[in-house]
Amino acid sequence: MKITYIGHATLLLDIAGMKILTDPNFESSLGRLLPRVSAPGVALDKLPVLDALLLTHAHADHLSFRTLDRLPRNIPLYAPGPVVKWLVQKGYGHATPLDPGESVQMGKVRIHAGKSVHQGNRYGFDRWRNATNMYVIESPDESIFFAGDTALTESTHHLVERVLWNGGRELDVALLPIGWAPSWKPGFRRGHLTSDDALELFRTLRARALFPYHWGTFRHVTASAYDAINRLRARLEGFAGREHVHIVEPGESLLVDDAGLCRIEARRPL
Repeated sequence: MKITYIGHATLLLDIAGMKILTDPNFESSLGRLLPRVSAPGVALDKLPVLDALLLTHAHADHLSFRTLDRLPRNIPLYAPGPVVKWLVQKGYGHATPLDPGESVQMGKVRIHAGKSVHQGNRYGFDRWRNATNMYVIESPDESIFFAGDTALTESTHHLVERVLWNGGRELDVALLPIGWAPSWKPGFRRGHLTSDDALELFRTLRARALFPYHWGTFRHVTASAYDAINRLRARLEGFAGREHVHIVEPGESLLVDDAGLCRIEARRPL
């Protein structure tokens, strides 16, 4: 299994021969005011042949129409049902609904959808589009949890519990977003994970490895692109199990062998 960090929530998952791209965003900025601070770890035109696109919700940092316009349309684009309706209306006929509790098989890989605690609608008026998914991607031998955006709640681990634990399996890699907001923004944690939240969820998930994302890509209104990862690095100094937390830079990959051992593969020169 190989997981490459392209940037923000865009990751290339290579599992059991299937290549899946999550929340594709290769844009140079978010809107006009929030520039990208690091180039995509893999250029869009250097991507391998993909088998599927996986979308969690409709926020602009996760759903980039300009990026979708440059990606193939002969593969499925899995997303929550309400978001798929919007995508199809805009001409993305390959958009395919995958709602919480549903799953789909691709070769040896099965993708399971669960509900995230996150308001995912694009604009303030479109609450009917607020559906946000998290996913478990599993093969007979490997498993990945991709959280999308979510808050830490008593039920955040339930998808992993249902799909893996109840079948006597453990999670291999937890892909968890990390963020940070100043104290005057207390509502942040109602729909996001801080670095501390991610570490707590990692312990709950009992995963073999933690791969934090959602950092080092875009400048935000209330935080820099590196605030969250800097806080995570500081927190790891006293964290039991820090050897299982792998901070992968854009362009680098996490390789997981058959024994569950992990190593980071450096970015290859273009």
